[in-house]
Amino acid sequence: MADVFITENFMLENEMAVRLYHEVARDLPIVDYHSHLSPRLIAEDYTFPNLTVLWLRGDHYKWRVMRANGVPEYFCTGNASDYEVFMKWAETVPKLLRNPLYHWTHMELKKPFGISDRLLCPETAADIWRICNEKLTQPEFSCRGLLKQMNVVLVCTTDDPTDDLKYHAQLAAETDFPVRVLPTFRPDRAMILANPESFHLWVDRLSEVSGVEVKDFSTLIEALRKRHDYFHEMGCRVSDHGIEQFYAEDAKESELNQIFRDAYNGRLVSTNERAKFKSAVLYHCAVMNYEKGWTQQFHVGALRNNNTRMFKQVGPDTGFDAINDVSMARNMVRFFDRLDQEGKLTRTIVYDINPAFNEVFASILACFQDGSEPGKMQFGAAWWFLDQRDGILRQLETVSNFGLLSRFVGMLTDSRSFLSFVRHDYFRRILCNLLGSEMERGLLPKDFDLVAKLVRDVCYNNAVRYFGFSLPLV
Repeated sequence: MADVFITENFMLENEMAVRLYHEVARDLPIVDYHSHLSPRLIAEDYTFPNLTVLWLRGDHYKWRVMRANGVPEYFCTGNASDYEVFMKWAETVPKLLRNPLYHWTHMELKKPFGISDRLLCPETAADIWRICNEKLTQPEFSCRGLLKQMNVVLVCTTDDPTDDLKYHAQLAAETDFPVRVLPTFRPDRAMILANPESFHLWVDRLSEVSGVEVKDFSTLIEALRKRHDYFHEMGCRVSDHGIEQFYAEDAKESELNQIFRDAYNGRLVSTNERAKFKSAVLYHCAVMNYEKGWTQQFHVGALRNNNTRMFKQVGPDTGFDAINDVSMARNMVRFFDRLDQEGKLTRTIVYDINPAFNEVFASILACFQDGSEPGKMQFGAAWWFLDQRDGILRQLETVSNFGLLSRFVGMLTDSRSFLSFVRHDYFRRILCNLLGSEMERGLLPKDFDLVAKLVRDVCYNNAVRYFGFSLPLV
């Protein structure tokens, strides 16, 4: 039986929603301005050997629910065979009803694999494994093929300042690949003073690639600026920071130099010293972003690596992170206010991981809109734990109530998976259903062209304009 679940009108609950999605949103190009895709895999046009390598390896979203379903770690991060891992995932999927992964799983099977006549479960797993693996041998299922199938026109990866960006250079030199792949400057490791050994190794690497002998705070910033310049030459126009909270402590340069030397030489510096150091790094990076006209992003509020035993066993980014509840407002205001007073506040997107802070963040960001450009301060798309139907709706409500939905720059994947572009489709369906429902209820005008323009802008045009990407508007 065809289309048993993910139908053409999946999540579209009224006539206006159906029109907005199919006539406006569905076929718009995708600008994925924040992802964690590997530029190397794109440059090499990697072909995935099987569905598990493409779909399950490295996906901590799936590992979390597999563990919750009683699947041993051996099948998540251990040495189980690819087929064994897939079969354990197939056992887990029927237990995912009402979890967003149930939607994503079947959307990803439908596009690009064309499987919509069955649900993934132990009984269907072998056939799905065979069908998908056969398709993965075809050119349109390589990394580049998948990007083109998904109608992606631009991707921003996430890159450390010490990266040589050689794969970006390779891709930029190619004239026959239609997808632009741009770097993003993410200097988080400049602030890892809680791990002096890692900090020391990273600083040495920064010294090597920048040509600056980094021996104190001032030379650290000098080296970061050199790399910032290099990223700009390579087409980068976006920075990103993953931080637990905003930092806005005052400190003299002599104090920062001492904190640097202590951490570099192996001393575990205090919480207050780390806060001062992070404040200074964030401030100087923000100034660099302003000077070059970049957009800066802040992913705020994750409480990472909470299970000590599992962190020692399998490392970071393996599904043991959570939502933080640290106080946010005052430091956030102080950070942006300093930049604003100095006339050095650039375009900014802040992503919230704790829904309790949605209105707090949005109200603060509205304080720093200055009329210099539309939507300068953005309350970013639903992120991580909030990247699901309820979280997306709440984010859209917050943007609408505290600012201008019409200026919102839309969805992103924030993912390492080449299948996760269905999240753009998921978002577009939710947006169209929301707007269509309100049109039919009389909460929005029944002016199709008026609302269609909003849909086109939010799903594509706004991102092109906001980031200054040289792409055609639609």
